[in-house]
Amino acid sequence: MTSFTLRKAKPSDQSFLDEMLYQSIYIPEGQPALPKEVIKRPDIAKYTKDWGKSGDLAFLAFDNDVPIGAIWLRLLKAKEKGYGYLNDETPELGIAIHPAYRGQGVGTLLFEKLFAEAKFSYQFISLSVSKGNPALNLYKRQGFKTVTEDDHSLIMVKHLLE
Repeated sequence: MTSFTLRKAKPSDQSFLDEMLYQSIYIPEGQPALPKEVIKRPDIAKYTKDWGKSGDLAFLAFDNDVPIGAIWLRLLKAKEKGYGYLNDETPELGIAIHPAYRGQGVGTLLFEKLFAEAKFSYQFISLSVSKGNPALNLYKRQGFKTVTEDDHSLIMVKHLLE
């Protein structure tokens, strides 16, 4: 079994976080990939732009010295709220694993590390997920519960202090 390592993200990891932001965008099977420039749209860029702001928290996963995944939190206030916005005290989560490493426990390791650290700063974490996204099962296993939904997506929340 491969052994993965984790470390806290730094502002110098911006380009990898941007790549993981792109990887985190769910594309239903049979649909064409979106152009990479999509992460420059303001509604998407806000999740990683100028990484290292107060309240930002992220961890990267590595296979040897190669980055293969990331998990991050950013507190987006009402005026800049994202797709998984609950309130001004709950950060929104992003996670992505390089496709070649999915299903190998990397996401679980990243969640464990993030939860262990985030509980000192936040009571809850929220996320938005498309209903057809296979990651939905991972989020449920990690204790996320649906709080609102529409025809296409769910907003889920995890209580960190349970």
